[in-house]
Amino acid sequence: MNYSVDQDPNRTLTLILYVLYIIAIFTGGLLAIVALIINYVKRRDVQGSIFESHFKWQIRTFWWYLAWNIIAFIPFLFLFFTGDNPNVFAGVALSAVTFAFAVVFVAWIWIVYRAIRGLIALNDNKPMYS
Repeated sequence: MNYSVDQDPNRTLTLILYVLYIIAIFTGGLLAIVALIINYVKRRDVQGSIFESHFKWQIRTFWWYLAWNIIAFIPFLFLFFTGDNPNVFAGVALSAVTFAFAVVFVAWIWIVYRAIRGLIALNDNKPMYS
């Protein structure tokens, strides 16, 4: 066990940021935005330490999570092209909602997986990238 790493305040911050990313799925992503801002503000402070790789991991996790959530709602744009036909509108709406729920659910699982994987590496005092 490396005492200096275990007592580093950046370790606690990194742990808190992972927890924020997990809790973010229950806040509509708001806490993920807070965590991302902290990642960017404190990024310089962790340069050259194992926490630098964790911050990079967290930042990439956020941007991919955001991208998947945007992709989840793209099918709703097709509702504008359904015209006055209520049957077509209902079919497109149902498909869009089903697709959005599926993609958001997978994104939730993915962000929790990434956070837990990061927490395990942090607990083992290992960087995220070799």
